[in-house]
Amino acid sequence: MDTEERRRGILDTARQNGSVEVNALAARFAVAKETIRRDLTTLEEHGLVRRTHGGAYPVESAGFETTLAMRTTRHVPQKSRIAVAAADLLGDAETVFVDEGFTPQLVAEALPRDRPLTVVTASLAVATVLADAERIAVLLLGGRVRGQTLATVDHWATRMLAGFVIDLAYIGANGISREYGLTTPDPAVAEVKAQAVRSARRCVFAGVHTKFGAVSFCRFAEVGDLEAVITDTGLSSAEAQRYSLLGPQVIRV
Repeated sequence: MDTEERRRGILDTARQNGSVEVNALAARFAVAKETIRRDLTTLEEHGLVRRTHGGAYPVESAGFETTLAMRTTRHVPQKSRIAVAAADLLGDAETVFVDEGFTPQLVAEALPRDRPLTVVTASLAVATVLADAERIAVLLLGGRVRGQTLATVDHWATRMLAGFVIDLAYIGANGISREYGLTTPDPAVAEVKAQAVRSARRCVFAGVHTKFGAVSFCRFAEVGDLEAVITDTGLSSAEAQRYSLLGPQVIRV
């Protein structure tokens, strides 16, 4: 197996399992640990993985998107803290958009159940979480359901969303960067997200630190469109300050 084949194998494994470890890869490919570390460094330089202590995880891109099931297994404690902090920003909002994705789903679970609230979502998972809440009215956007994320897209969803004025939108993204803003791999998903941003008076991004600096195919919002960014302490305070200079309050939990 040559170097390129090994690196393709490493990337495939990362995408299948959600992460890889240097020791396991060295044993699998019968090479030195240092060789695997060099492979991971090269894959990171190409924007395909992000290094961690002892391994790496795949970066979502134009050609690769993790499934909702995979997202429920990664950084769960951080995502849970982020979701609670996001729900605390609800304020006096009466109408809320909750995006697709696992972190927004956790935000939905953290929303108060003791007050009237209308929640608009493209996510079947979010709608299911809130369906039995007596004081919450759930409006599920119509359209084509994407198997990867169990969310609706295309013109049915965007037309319906365009008819609303929403107090607060909780937005997710596959990547957020100071240069390219908020991005996602699929154009149809990007249009739903962009319409949510256009329809909302306030926008909050909720996502783990691994999203920062990642860039996907389709841009749908700028960092300056956001009122607040909520992430975990894996994002350094210095980098948080750089994002805050673009407009939003940056909260690390």
